[in-house]
Amino acid sequence: MAPSRSSRQHRQRPRHASLSLALPPHAADRRPPLSALFLIDFDVKAGYTIVWKHAVPGLELDGRVEYKSLPSGLHTVRDDLIYFVHDGAHAGLSAFVNEPCEEEAARNARMIAVGILVPLSYGRLGRAWRHAQNLKDMAAKLAKDRNMTELLEKYWLANKADDGGEATDAAPDADLPPSPTQDRKTHSRNRSASDGAALLPAKHKLSPFHPAWSLAKLLDRFGPLIFPIHRAALLRRRILISCHAPVHEICDFVYDISILSNIPLSVSDALPPSAPTPRLRPLFTIGVHDIPFLMEDFEASKRQGDGDGEDEPEDEPEDEAGSGWIACTTDSILAVKDTLWDMLITMPPDHPASAKDRAWPTVECPRGSPVKATQRDLRRFNSLRSGLARLAASTPGGPAPESPESETSAMRLSTSQSRRLVKDEPDEAVDQLVEPATWAALAYNGYMWWASAGEQLRSEEQEESSRDAALLADLAPAPHTPMSMARPSSRSDPLTDSVSSFAGRRAADADEARVELAIIAYFHRLTTQMLSLLVDVVDSAEEAYPQYHDDADDDTGEDDEAEALLGNGIGEGPADADAVTVDSRCVENMGLDVWSASDAAFVQDLVAAYFGRAARIEGKGVEVCGVRVC
Repeated sequence: MAPSRSSRQHRQRPRHASLSLALPPHAADRRPPLSALFLIDFDVKAGYTIVWKHAVPGLELDGRVEYKSLPSGLHTVRDDLIYFVHDGAHAGLSAFVNEPCEEEAARNARMIAVGILVPLSYGRLGRAWRHAQNLKDMAAKLAKDRNMTELLEKYWLANKADDGGEATDAAPDADLPPSPTQDRKTHSRNRSASDGAALLPAKHKLSPFHPAWSLAKLLDRFGPLIFPIHRAALLRRRILISCHAPVHEICDFVYDISILSNIPLSVSDALPPSAPTPRLRPLFTIGVHDIPFLMEDFEASKRQGDGDGEDEPEDEPEDEAGSGWIACTTDSILAVKDTLWDMLITMPPDHPASAKDRAWPTVECPRGSPVKATQRDLRRFNSLRSGLARLAASTPGGPAPESPESETSAMRLSTSQSRRLVKDEPDEAVDQLVEPATWAALAYNGYMWWASAGEQLRSEEQEESSRDAALLADLAPAPHTPMSMARPSSRSDPLTDSVSSFAGRRAADADEARVELAIIAYFHRLTTQMLSLLVDVVDSAEEAYPQYHDDADDDTGEDDEAEALLGNGIGEGPADADAVTVDSRCVENMGLDVWSASDAAFVQDLVAAYFGRAARIEGKGVEVCGVRVC
């Protein structure tokens, strides 16, 4: 039965904790404490072997971290950084090195990995990247001489967790704070960071290895496909990225997509308690040894779909099992097992810069059903790319943050604007990523051009451009053409709630990561725009038919009987008492394509996932003398 009006009002109370960080005193400028430090060696006879390890009591490593730290295909690369999740409580990071050697037993190559585990209470990755450069340095030395384990011993003693969970001797390293953790005094649901502004502490410094530096590259690699991927993430689908080694960049993309699909706090507090989790779980690198876990997670999602676990006490931490996830893998067998995932993204092999044709990722959901961007996605992507270019051009020049000294890392982590801009090169191959224009859209545009001498179409194009520009309002300079900043009608204004603190800062304060913050704020505004409009639509539907949504604590069964009659089309009211109508104007204001069947299906799925309601989507068209012509 649909939520009652009184229950809808009741849900307006905060569903999550206040924006607080579960960090030890002064932890904001320290590396996270280590729960484990280990050295893994690959032997052609013995396979993966842990040759040195230290861990906090009760933390098992053997037979668990070896395969996560050394995924398939690493033998083809010189070095890599691998992120993973260990037993749901720790984030893992390993630095891999493939060092040529003259040992015949090692097949002329020595492959090792130095890895760590840190508590996930410090964020999606436990801020493990703060240890990345030190791990790379130790791995490089140990690849040349495996007997230098005193390096590991010293590092463990300096960074291990003490009884209070804090590193005993961690050097300062300003960075992003982690995702806020729950405050059990108010609610059990984890609260997501609502915008890019929340990412930077007072010093506004990002550590060189932070995954957020890859955000511009994410847009460049996926192009307009990032929008249907973002929509799948909002629906909390199980998203698997099939890729080749090295995996560092793809692990960064996993983090980025998880961040971009956060539900901002303002709209999250207006959603029913049964709505999906405010964030998409990032699992980072997974392999064949994770198949049992993925199968158990799938079973958990089916139990949730059947309604099990709805009466869990609110003072208990929420189990994210079955709530959707995003991960990457180099094991192709996972891509074949389509019961393990909902959406498959297949990354093309790296192509040389001189290649004439650009290779794009392919997206399937489900297996065998290609996913493409809509025509609206393409226009939005071009608008976003132009806005980011204006933002970068307006950013005052200044020294880039310190980067690792190694050549490979310096190239990857360069924060120069030229490397962090989405490429604006003409690419005819982008057409293969986009749905063709529908006949209905062509007919509508042709008719409106004929009927209004183009005035109507120009007005609609200006409205669309204004909505797109509003998503970067206060973040990037306005385009040269004047635009009215039209905003969708909603009590929860998506254009001001999630990034107001960022907009209020002096621009120079956030120059270092200005492009990255703008990308995060853009997607959070887009999310808020879609969900806040649906909140209004659902509330309006309940106000229109309050008799079908009143609380009924009596046992007469009259409400159930009335709902059953309405479901059969008998009596007054809508054919489906639970269905809400989403008209074409609302779809446009959500930033979606009114001509796309896939976007219409997305709206239906979104209403079902977040409100537990069916939805009817009204298409756009033109009537002449009462006759619909398109």
